[in-house]
Amino acid sequence: MEKSKNLKEIIIKIEGNDWEDSLDKAFKKANSKAKIDGFRPGKAPKDIYLKHYGIESLFMEAANYAVDLAYTKLLNENKDLQIAAQPILDIKSIDEKYIEYRFTITLKPEVKLGKYKGLDVKKGKVTVTKKEIEESIDHMREHYKENIIKEGSVEKGDIAVIDFEGFKDGVAFEGGKDENYSLEIGSNTFIPGFEDQLIGMKAGDEKDINLKFPEDYHSEDLKGKDVVFKVKVNEVKEVKIPDLDKEFFEDLGMEGIDSKEALEAQVKENIKASKDAKAEEKYIDDLLAEIAKSTTIDIPDTMIDDETTRMVEQFKEQISMQGISIEQFYQYTNSNEDTLKDQYKEEALKRIKYRLIIEQIIKEEKIEVSDEEVDQKIDELAKKYNMTKEEVKKQYGENIDYIKYDLEVQKVFDILKG
Repeated sequence: MEKSKNLKEIIIKIEGNDWEDSLDKAFKKANSKAKIDGFRPGKAPKDIYLKHYGIESLFMEAANYAVDLAYTKLLNENKDLQIAAQPILDIKSIDEKYIEYRFTITLKPEVKLGKYKGLDVKKGKVTVTKKEIEESIDHMREHYKENIIKEGSVEKGDIAVIDFEGFKDGVAFEGGKDENYSLEIGSNTFIPGFEDQLIGMKAGDEKDINLKFPEDYHSEDLKGKDVVFKVKVNEVKEVKIPDLDKEFFEDLGMEGIDSKEALEAQVKENIKASKDAKAEEKYIDDLLAEIAKSTTIDIPDTMIDDETTRMVEQFKEQISMQGISIEQFYQYTNSNEDTLKDQYKEEALKRIKYRLIIEQIIKEEKIEVSDEEVDQKIDELAKKYNMTKEEVKKQYGENIDYIKYDLEVQKVFDILKG
C-alpha cells in the first residue's frame, strides 16, 4: 500500500454566526491590550479598533477560537472516517466572512492478517524456589529493622552517629563537615578507608582519620589529595533485624499469618501470582509477535510520531512523580526530546502493530461485548477496589467504552491461546 493512500485531505468551512462569534472573541482579547489614543485598553469601540488595526489583525486569534468548531464539524460530517493519528492542520483561506481549514487526516491502515490460530507458542512454566522465598522474607524483616543504642565499640554493620570535619593542608574544605551524621559501617557511603577506621571506636571517642581522595573523585580540588578528618563518635547503634516470632507476625498484620510456615506459604503464593502475571504477559506478547511475522501493515509515520509523543509524555509524568523534571533528565543523560523519541520509536511501532492486529481480529471474528458483560466487569472492578459501581462509572466517565474494549481484547487473547 502506498503511504499516500493512508492520507485524506478534508476542507472544513466555518462561516456565518460561528465565524462572527470567533472574530468577536478575538476582538475582545486584542482590544484588551490595544493602545489607541483617547481610549483605555479594552474600551475602544470595535469600529475604531478595526479602523486603527484592520480586521486582518483578528484572523489568527479567531482561527484559534474556531478550530474546535471545525474539528467537531469534521467528525460529524465524516462519522465513518477511521482517524488513526492527530490530524495535520493548516488554513486554506480566510477573510472577514469565513475561514477554511485544511485537515490532512491519517486513515487507519489496511491490515492483512497472517495466521493467528493454532500457533506453536507455549507459555513459560513458573516455579518458585526456596531461595526466592527466603530473600522475600528477608526483605520483610529488613523493613522492620530497628536501630538500638549499644554500649560496645563500632563493628561492621553498626550505625555510628558522628560529628566530622575534613581538612586539606590544615584548611577545612567545603562539604566536608556535618554533625550527628548516621553512617552505616559497610555501606561504602564515604570515601574508601573512612568507615573502616571507625571500627573499634566507642561513643565519646575522638580520632583523626588520614585518607587520600580517589583519583577519579568529582571535585578537582580534592581528587588524589591527602586529607584529615577530625571525627567524634556520639552514639553507636546496632541494627536489630526481627526474628520470625509472634511480635513480628503481629507487626506484619497479614491475616492468618502466625508462624514461619504460614508466612512461607503466603510468600510463595504471592511470588507465584506475580510470576504468573508476568508469564501471561510474555505469552501474549510472544503470540502477537508470531502473528506479526506473517501480517502486512503499512504503518504511517504520523501514527508512529503520535505514539512516541504519547510515550514521552507518559515518561515525563513518571519521572516528575519521582521529583525529577524532564530538563534535569536531559541534562543528566546529555539527551533531548528527539533522542528520547528515537529510543521509543521501535516500541511505539510494536505497540501500534499489535493494536492494529488485535482490532483486525475483533473485526474478522465479529467479536461483540454485551451491556451485561460490561456491567458485570464494572461490578468486579467495584469489588476489587472496594468502590461502588457508581464510583467506578464516575472514575471512567466518558471513557466507559474502555471497559468494553478491554473485554473485546480479552476475547481475542482467548482465541489466540486456543
